Amino acid sequence: MDQLDARLLVTMRAHPRIGLTELARVLGVARGTVQARVEKLTARGVIEDFGPTVSPAHAGYPILAFVWLQIAQGRLVEAVQALDAVPQILEVHGTSGQHDLFCRVVARSTDHLQDIIAHILASPAVQRTDTTISLSTQIPYRIEPLLQAP
Repeated sequence: MDQLDARLLVTMRAHPRIGLTELARVLGVARGTVQARVEKLTARGVIEDFGPTVSPAHAGYPILAFVWLQIAQGRLVEAVQALDAVPQILEVHGTSGQHDLFCRVVARSTDHLQDIIAHILASPAVQRTDTTISLSTQIPYRIEPLLQAP
């Protein structure tokens, strides 16, 4: 990835609805160059999607929680399948340390969050949860500083 790729990605993030012709004009390169770069970055998996970023809070899920799970030995696949069936679980990451999985969960209320956690614990593959509710987002997801770093 070179400086043009980084500028292209930063511009696309800043203006998600920008067309290729306008992107080329802003970057000062040919439209064909922009199209080839976008196709290359997409094929390499650098660009994962072109969909809108959806705010769970504005979609009716104002509670954001991070839930750590301890899984019964040898039952990781079963646990992940159970978690995959819960639409309020936005992400699940395997981790090192005392917990096995880390989940980003949204809920309509704290009572709803408690129901979600009870549902998670209903799986025999899940031994224990540890939940932290986010009070505010201090630095939202960002990629631009990484793209612009030397």
